[in-house]
Amino acid sequence: MEPISAEALLRWYIEAGVDEAVDEAPLDRFALSATRPPATPAPLSPAPRPPAPPPKAAPAAPPDTDQAAATSARLATECRTLDELRAALTAFEGCALKQSANTTVFADGNPAAKVMLIGEAPGAEEDKHGLPFVGASGQLLDRMLASIGLDRGSVYITNVVNWRPPGNRKPTPAEVAICLPFVERHVELVDPEFLVLLGGAAASAMLASTESITRIRGRWHAYSSPGLPRPVAALATYHPAYLLRTPSAKREAWRDLLTLRKRLLAQS
Repeated sequence: MEPISAEALLRWYIEAGVDEAVDEAPLDRFALSATRPPATPAPLSPAPRPPAPPPKAAPAAPPDTDQAAATSARLATECRTLDELRAALTAFEGCALKQSANTTVFADGNPAAKVMLIGEAPGAEEDKHGLPFVGASGQLLDRMLASIGLDRGSVYITNVVNWRPPGNRKPTPAEVAICLPFVERHVELVDPEFLVLLGGAAASAMLASTESITRIRGRWHAYSSPGLPRPVAALATYHPAYLLRTPSAKREAWRDLLTLRKRLLAQS
């Protein structure tokens, strides 16, 4: 017997009235229709974006050095007393150092003293207390003065720069140029007989010298200013902070102190 082809078998099924296929296993289609397909989860809405941060303010442009120095010169010249000079410094906004400093470090000691000492700039302790030379270098300075019979009641102390540079760094030439008119007026108002310039920065600024402190220390210089009735004898020596780092230089600093003492004894 020849096998029946699938097409002939399918035609025979149709002629016989077969209208659906039956599986070998029973299938409950009522149960299938009662089963609901799982609900499709609604798509998650995107999380709201955090608000954009406000734009950062552009950093303030550094003041023009020439303009700021001109302003400080005008303000300093207008001061007739030390109180006026202190007030002018406190209100002055032309030096960027003031923005990072806690206080304006003006001066300490006796403004009627014969000897005026000028350092470089305040450090951390000076910025904290508002007085010059009160940290470790100030304690050494006190001992240095005591060695020749002086103390803070017999000297007057200030700095070229009245605000602490960040990290106790050295003041920049621009910062010194801006502050210089104030310290020059400071000297004019005190009118001391002797200036002691502590460190290379103070000596270079006050004497307008490019020589290193090792070359100009230990000898007398003439400091002049339009508001002084006469030149003032100025002596440069090492800054106490340098002496703390370089103890071997204390011998030369001691000689400088003896030079000052000799001049003071000659004036008495």
